Amino acid sequence: MNLKLKTINLKKDPTLTEKWVQEQIADDPSILGLGDLILRDKERIQTSSGRLDLLLQDAETLKRYEVEIQLGSVDESHIIRTVEYWDIERKRYPQYEHAAVIIAEEITSRFLNVIQLFNGAIPLIALKMTAYRVGDQTALTFVKVLDEISYGLVEEDEPVAEPTDRSFWEKKGSRKSLEIVDKLMEIVTEVEPQASLKYNKHYIGLYLNGAAFNFINFRPQKSSLVMKFKLPKTKEYDEIIENSGLEVLPYEGAWKQYRLRVEPDITDEQRAAILELATQAKASFRKNS
Repeated sequence: MNLKLKTINLKKDPTLTEKWVQEQIADDPSILGLGDLILRDKERIQTSSGRLDLLLQDAETLKRYEVEIQLGSVDESHIIRTVEYWDIERKRYPQYEHAAVIIAEEITSRFLNVIQLFNGAIPLIALKMTAYRVGDQTALTFVKVLDEISYGLVEEDEPVAEPTDRSFWEKKGSRKSLEIVDKLMEIVTEVEPQASLKYNKHYIGLYLNGAAFNFINFRPQKSSLVMKFKLPKTKEYDEIIENSGLEVLPYEGAWKQYRLRVEPDITDEQRAAILELATQAKASFRKNS
């Protein structure tokens, strides 16, 4: 039997309120299509005396989404309120990555242009919401009409990079941490024999055939270093890291990177894990380049 879908104008419907929409999303945040999200809070009181409709969080990366819902067409006050609440939350909890999410039944080209002016400076996501009547039930769908912009690292744009040298990192990190870099490069060159170190202002990357090839990069510290692998977050990679005994830092969702703290004494298990992750990172990097 074919069911006929009837579009509903939520703003004009006397029973389907904004509160109802909020409850549907709170019960199952995955319907937004933004990943495996969990509900952190709803009607969250803000210092400006307003209330944030929903605060959602990615279960894996811990990235937070400040969500504002509006029935009907998006307007100026909705945009301002969304940005304001995002700004309050990111300042209150700077340890997390944050994104502002605008949900409305209609996002006109005029307001889409306005939103795009913010995007880049502010991570904004705009979702068009549509309600359908299916028999005696109501279903919601969400379509992303504007996604946040994720910029690459400045140093990946080699013509405008700020190159440094080893002595710079000896001062910013230490000779001890650079010795760890050298030890790790022995592993990396098993994966890519032609790779060499490229010293940049904010990290040490890889160079191959005259161009950046940063499937991994290093950030030396005083007594250890952070090694980053450009890989999607998966259960398989999580298990490799967990079994190795390496210290894992929060996953960087914006850059799609695992971050591991590496100490001077690397065990055989850790070496094997680093080799496997580097191998997978190189393959992933080539595939997505």
